[in-house]
Formats: sequence, C-alpha cells, structure tokens
Amino acid sequence: MNAQAFRHFYEYHFAENRNIWDRYIMALSEEQFNQHVDYSGGSVRNQIVHLMSVDNTWFSGLRGVEIPEHLDPADFAERQSIRAYWNNVEQQMREYLAALRDDMLFEKPFDDDEDKDLILWQVLLHVANHGTDHRAQVLRLLNDLGVKTGPQDYIFYAYDHISD
Repeated sequence: MNAQAFRHFYEYHFAENRNIWDRYIMALSEEQFNQHVDYSGGSVRNQIVHLMSVDNTWFSGLRGVEIPEHLDPADFAERQSIRAYWNNVEQQMREYLAALRDDMLFEKPFDDDEDKDLILWQVLLHVANHGTDHRAQVLRLLNDLGVKTGPQDYIFYAYDHISD
C-alpha cells in the first residue's frame, strides 16, 4: 500500500464520476434529474449532491479545515451549480492527494469523536468505496429512467491505465 496507489485509485473515482455525469446525467431532462424516488438519497440530483458532500466532508477533515454542513440538494437548482461545486471539491481532493506520502497512510488523522481510531488508509478506502456505492445507485436510477448505461468496474479503468 502506497500513496501512488491511492492517487491512481482516486483518478478512477474522479473519472467515473465525470463519466456518469457527462455520458448520462447531462442527457436527462430536468424532470428526470429531479424525479423523486423512494430509495436511498432520492433523485439523481440528490444522490450526486450527497456524493460530493461526503467527499467534501471527509477531505475537509483530512485537510484540517472546518467540516462543512452536509449539502442540501435544494440549494442546487441547476446542474451548472452542481458541476462547479463538484469541480472545486475534486480540485481540493487532488491537492490533498498530490501531497500524500506513504508514511501518512498509517497516521490517525482525527483527534476525537468516533473517527479518532481510524487510520488514513481506511478513510481513503471508505470515501472511494462510498463513491462506488452511490454511483451504482445512480446507475440503477438511470436504468429505471430508461437510460442505457455501462459498467463502472475498476478493472476496465485499470486496463486502460496500465502504466499509470
């Protein structure tokens, strides 16, 4: 386990987030994008806002900055505002990951509360795994809306990025 492996895996995370956004979500009508569903976070919009909110929360904690309030999907009426916010979150994550060193992976980044015993590599795995979970939920919602989607499997990313 090393920092470069985590940077590689997060490149997959970012690539899949953008792939789902660009290939499928941008093609949805506003009605489809906001359509209420009685599952998990709700609409496609709500799922995406939740995903970026969780990424932002964990990486804010890792960066040692104030933990933001959980994002309210109602504050994101337009997809452009979501994408702009998400781009910012991704950039902050990239900056953190660029400075990540192997020795940091075994540190405990949080001093108190329920997260005090977590090791950094566990947090990084959790955030990426959470993203995979919610992208899968979004893919299911898209399928239910009649959108033909494709896989998000890491292995397909790895085949295309062998030398990374």
